[in-house]
Amino acid sequence: MDRETGVYQNLVKKESWRTVLTLAYQSLGVVYGDLSTSPLYVYKSTFAEDIKHSETNEEIFGALSFIFWTLTLVPLLKYVFIVLRADDNGEGGTFALYSLLCRHARVNSLPNGQLADEELSEYKKDVSSLGPKSSFGSKLKSTLESYRVLQRFLLVLTLIGTCMVIGDGVLTPALSVFSAVSGLELSTAKEHHKYVEVPVACIILIGLFALQHYGTHRVGFLFAPVVLIWLLCISAIGLYNIFHWNPHVYQALSPCYMYKFVKKTQKGGWMSLGGILLCITGSEAMFADLGHFSQLSIKIAFTSLVYPSLILAYMGQAAYLSQHHVLDNDYRIGFYVSVPEKLRWPVLVIAILAAVVGSQAIITGTFSIIKQCSALGCFPRVKIVHTSSKIHGQIYIPEINWILMILCLAVTIGFRDTKRMGNASGLAVITVMLVTTCLMSLVIVLCWQKSVFFAICFVFFFGTIEALYFSASLIKFLEGAWVPIALAFIFLIVMCVWHYGTLKKYEFDLQNKVSINWLLSLGPSLGIVRVRGIGLIHTELVSGIPAIFSHFVTNLPAFHQVLVFLCIKSVPVPHVRPEERFLVGHIGPRQYRIYRCIVRYGYRDVHKDDMEFEKDLVCSIAEFIRSGSVGINGANEDPYKDDDKMTVVGTCSSHTEGIQMSEDDVIVNIDSPGTSELREIQSPTVIKPKKRVRFVVPESPKIDREAMKELQELMEAREAGIAYILGHSYVKAKQGSSALKKLVINYGYEFLRRNTRVPSYALSVPHASTLEVGMIYHV
Repeated sequence: MDRETGVYQNLVKKESWRTVLTLAYQSLGVVYGDLSTSPLYVYKSTFAEDIKHSETNEEIFGALSFIFWTLTLVPLLKYVFIVLRADDNGEGGTFALYSLLCRHARVNSLPNGQLADEELSEYKKDVSSLGPKSSFGSKLKSTLESYRVLQRFLLVLTLIGTCMVIGDGVLTPALSVFSAVSGLELSTAKEHHKYVEVPVACIILIGLFALQHYGTHRVGFLFAPVVLIWLLCISAIGLYNIFHWNPHVYQALSPCYMYKFVKKTQKGGWMSLGGILLCITGSEAMFADLGHFSQLSIKIAFTSLVYPSLILAYMGQAAYLSQHHVLDNDYRIGFYVSVPEKLRWPVLVIAILAAVVGSQAIITGTFSIIKQCSALGCFPRVKIVHTSSKIHGQIYIPEINWILMILCLAVTIGFRDTKRMGNASGLAVITVMLVTTCLMSLVIVLCWQKSVFFAICFVFFFGTIEALYFSASLIKFLEGAWVPIALAFIFLIVMCVWHYGTLKKYEFDLQNKVSINWLLSLGPSLGIVRVRGIGLIHTELVSGIPAIFSHFVTNLPAFHQVLVFLCIKSVPVPHVRPEERFLVGHIGPRQYRIYRCIVRYGYRDVHKDDMEFEKDLVCSIAEFIRSGSVGINGANEDPYKDDDKMTVVGTCSSHTEGIQMSEDDVIVNIDSPGTSELREIQSPTVIKPKKRVRFVVPESPKIDREAMKELQELMEAREAGIAYILGHSYVKAKQGSSALKKLVINYGYEFLRRNTRVPSYALSVPHASTLEVGMIYHV
């Protein structure tokens, strides 16, 4: 199945119960792996230092009450019933909220936006009006659009949430795997278990990251059963502990126990909230992984299985601990101590598998969000490998994978206990939730067009809860919470430097582009010899002629008969439909044979490989020539005016009634006219076999002779081959710039540019057909 076509087949969810239940089952392995393993370490982190488990049981019952209401208010009420509704055409996550805001208010950080982008199907979906209905919403929209500093703040806020997700990709695997392996402490001597846990956890983590390049599609079918068995296991153990040790533990669900807990423990209880916070780690995955499932399936899985299983697990642990205040081996608080002794080894194995599944989900999510950042110009270019040709979204990024592995091992070896790992992970989790709350308040006003009263209530209610947990996590700065802050700071600096350098480079291109009059003054031959072939000139500009083209014309003795200014850009939607992929137009008069082609991708789209992309590109130009000939979509009316009118053209597979192109290495005899409903334009017969190109043109409507000649030249040029003309830019801060700007541009951005991948469209370009020209940009 074609990946691109499969995306839209997956987006159209059949709302049958069988489909919904199947998606709900599959979501267990992808969405809930991290959340379901939280019972391994919540109580252990809560009672690590700040509070003690006393004979009165007020601490353990108070902690249970906090856990119950936190799970009820944040994952259930906030995410399941509110945040999941703020999807971006089926996609979720921090960037989905930012993308929604970009489309409802002009706060987009991408510099090469066009009005034509707003005509995309997904851009306009669910947009009932151009602006908010309320007067406050209109004022807020105009304020955001008027002040550049607010737009930058919104972008930085989004990037902070993104950086914390990446930090969570380092901390969650370490915490989950180490907590699962910690069950060995009950099976080995006290003085030996610390020497066993760390090596075993490191071996599992190394194996987990080393297998990433194979993708998850080969073992992905095991993920859901593993998590399902784990959830059934912890809920069964929880029920056993409740009935066996303390059937009245359900009374601790009353909010009164939270008051007693705070009253007795005071500052220690407040600081212990950093451990209780870990019960909701992984909740953000419900929203972030929305694109792979549906809202209903995620809601059903959480409310019918995950939520009750977790509540039973925590109640069971509390029931056991309420009757056990001093244990022989001094490991008083933890998950495994409440597991019946005969079941500890099987549960240990299942826990390790569940921890691996949960870690795999957060690693894959980290790859996905970095891809989104890179697509929107906020992260340096990295190599993206699609590990499955059938399942959209399964990607692997080698550089990020090994960086995550090194950092994860460093955290595991450096901390060697769940307390500091929990402090670090908790701060990362709650920061992402705070960012989501802030962005959601804007979505409520600008996108949902609700009253500002609802937005204030949302921020006040959930923001207060999350701020309480945030303060409890931040107070543990020196006890591990510094790790996510340090990681987020480093990644944020990298993102901001790259984004700033990219913007300055584009502004230089825009200010120094060549006028159309200069091109027209050269004549159809451009003042040089035009040879057979297609020249693809890559540029970031969506209008005008890049300055680097004048270097080509003045320094090269010959140029190709067909020139294409190619711009590959991202738009603030998750997917662009194949039938809306290309924007094609003429530059100058038709006889110049110069075209502009803008290829639009969503931030979650899969970029095609070069051979398929070349075919789609040439086919889209041919379809533009045909449609312009018969007056479809309006070709450029004034050839002496800059190219402000472009035609929307889809890929070959999306316009089956238009021009089709076939390529082969066999000489095909020309069919006699009138034997087919379609007629073929073929190149002249050649003596030796070579790549043959054929355009199959619909019989109706008729196209004029000039368009036929243009198609003939395009076909001959395609047969001669495609040359890639790439401009290498060296960005330097101009004289008189501040010291900070020189540091950012001359050293920061230049270092990232030299040590990251070339643009994706040049990854597989044959060196024999590539022409590179350097140019210094003074920004």
